Amino acid sequence: MPTNDTINNTNSTLENVSAKVEAAKQTLFNQRDDINNPHTSDTDGEEETHFGYTTVNKAEKQARVADVFTSVAKKYDIMNDLMSFGIHRLWKRYAISLSGVRSGQHVLDIAGGTGDLAKVFSREVGRNGHVVLSDINAAMLEVGRERLINAGCNNVDFVLANAETLAPFDDESFDLVTISFGLRNVTDKDAALKAMYRVLKPGGRLLILEFSKPVFEPLSKAYDLYSFTALPLMGKIIANDSESYKYLAESIRMHPDQQTLKQMMQQAGFENCDYHNLTAGIVAVHRGFKA
Repeated sequence: MPTNDTINNTNSTLENVSAKVEAAKQTLFNQRDDINNPHTSDTDGEEETHFGYTTVNKAEKQARVADVFTSVAKKYDIMNDLMSFGIHRLWKRYAISLSGVRSGQHVLDIAGGTGDLAKVFSREVGRNGHVVLSDINAAMLEVGRERLINAGCNNVDFVLANAETLAPFDDESFDLVTISFGLRNVTDKDAALKAMYRVLKPGGRLLILEFSKPVFEPLSKAYDLYSFTALPLMGKIIANDSESYKYLAESIRMHPDQQTLKQMMQQAGFENCDYHNLTAGIVAVHRGFKA
């Protein structure tokens, strides 16, 4: 029969192991984060922007978007499958095919959420390469971290970062920067594009996968009907949150169209910019290069 000393020693050992495991998990987060809101009443005064169809002060938008994604984080993947009928996987696969990613490269996946792209990039860059999955939202980043750790992706770091500054990252440090279904939620998209340009190496590539403007009018009307009726209903049933999915539908309509986003990329310094419409323009992949 074990003595009290034996039991105490065993408990102490288990506590030490548990503490080490927890410490190891925490080190997977790069603590050089920059999630502070760059928009305050001091920097932007009463300047306004849109939160879906609602007009808000610039200083408010980041917190409102954070509330949306904190609410939907746990149901994000299943809702993506339901909302797109699984087609989002094909959109992401096509974007990855345009990435040109190679073994040994460094990749930054901004607003990477649950890690769909980062998981593939982890495999493509191999043990000599490196992937950073970044997101401004801790709840989303936690979901992605657990998923990729469980998948055995040991060449990925997880960093809380604001897309408008990408302050944790040095200049010219990535061969590829991607942002998938995240740019429309950024308060200052021009600032984000300039930050992406900054962290890319010369010759590096930016890929933006985002909802865009349908090019076929009858499809556009059907898409609107679906977005503003079915999406909030599914959000209420699956995620118990209809308002967040109402915002997501509205944010798509407020996002720049294909040609406007291409011009914004060019103004940020990117060259050889192009875009590829998917599903008749419901989604588009934009691509640009740093000279």
